[in-house]
Amino acid sequence: MSLRRTIASEIEARGTALHAGVAVHMVLSPGAPGAGIVFCRSDLGGVQIPARYDAVVETNLGTVIASGAAKTRVSVGVVEHLMAAIAGAGIDDLLVTLDGPEPPILDGDALCYLNLLTTAGIREQGTPRQAIKVLKPVSVSHKTARASLLPAESLTYDFEIDFPAPIGRQNYSFPFSDEGFARDIAPARTFGFVQELDMLKKMDRGHGASLSNTLAIDDGRVVNAALMRFDDEFVRHKILDAIGDMALAGLPLIGRFEGVRSGHALNNALLKALFADGANYTLAPLS
Repeated sequence: MSLRRTIASEIEARGTALHAGVAVHMVLSPGAPGAGIVFCRSDLGGVQIPARYDAVVETNLGTVIASGAAKTRVSVGVVEHLMAAIAGAGIDDLLVTLDGPEPPILDGDALCYLNLLTTAGIREQGTPRQAIKVLKPVSVSHKTARASLLPAESLTYDFEIDFPAPIGRQNYSFPFSDEGFARDIAPARTFGFVQELDMLKKMDRGHGASLSNTLAIDDGRVVNAALMRFDDEFVRHKILDAIGDMALAGLPLIGRFEGVRSGHALNNALLKALFADGANYTLAPLS
């Protein structure tokens, strides 16, 4: 029987928010048993936001969770990289305190967060872990994009992307494990097209993106290709994003995720479809 886990000690990091471009101080603290992953905005009165799929309010250029009505809404954006690292470390309960609108982007991957969690150490909580076991196929789609959860005895991610050169079509299958995540998925950096930068600036986004934290694609080439860690880093990062988005289920998943050109919006729609019918899943002990 596996027990719920949190970190053994508090740890902090400072950096720049990807979209807001402001300096952010992040503190990761041990979470109360059974509390799950909770974000706290220390700059906005200590409002707490549970990291759950039903708290997602925006999925454009990142997953945003929020608490409160629209006029008084308090949000945290771009949570997917940190959530992926939390899932990869097998952390169930954690308090994430921020004095800004997003976690710092750091290296644009999940490995930077995973290293923080590893440094903080892991402590068992004494409460048995549970997982959400997929019982029936669930699928959502939009145009040529699709995301599915299928019954399986273990967690696996299959992903296909198709972008203009130099990315092209890439496929990757990842049987989830803590060791495999740290080695094969967590180091994959986020990416973007330079031609979209002006659009992002008009949307007041992307102010913290740089050639040190984002793989920049321009005129059919990766401008900062020396930063690449894998030949197929782009599809690996999309799996990283999917792991972070699926972590908003609130418990680990047991099933097979299949994504074809899927993004944050479809990933969130997939969890909503899963939980829309209790016959789609059951709670099971996590070994």
